[in-house]
Amino acid sequence: MGKARYPDADELLMTADLGGSNSARSRLWKVELEKLANELQMKIRVRHFPPGTSKWNKIEHRLFSMITKNWRGKPLDSLATIINLIGTTKTQTGLVVKAMLDETVYKKGINVSDKELASVNLTRDDFHGEWNYMIAPQQT
Repeated sequence: MGKARYPDADELLMTADLGGSNSARSRLWKVELEKLANELQMKIRVRHFPPGTSKWNKIEHRLFSMITKNWRGKPLDSLATIINLIGTTKTQTGLVVKAMLDETVYKKGINVSDKELASVNLTRDDFHGEWNYMIAPQQT
């Protein structure tokens, strides 16, 4: 979606909570981000919200509050209804939400070896490098 709007972009900025499957400590998260960086041939800069601060993520709150307003009073009786209600959310100030169903069945319990993690082209930032880093595509 972003390629059409930002055709000259050479980098993607991603914000994420510090916990859960996309935490700064998650090995699989970093390995999968490396795959995405390779596929897009683009650097991915990751900024994790510090512990206990995700509740102040303005983007998340703006997004979810508008989605909730959009589906208020409507029965959520199927995945198609839910995806449609999320995907038609927009605001007067320009927020437009796009949504699609991902039917991929993902494996559980994937372990990432030290060798796999070491192969990720990751550079830690000077400011809180334990939370903030860049993953660049592998050189081919």
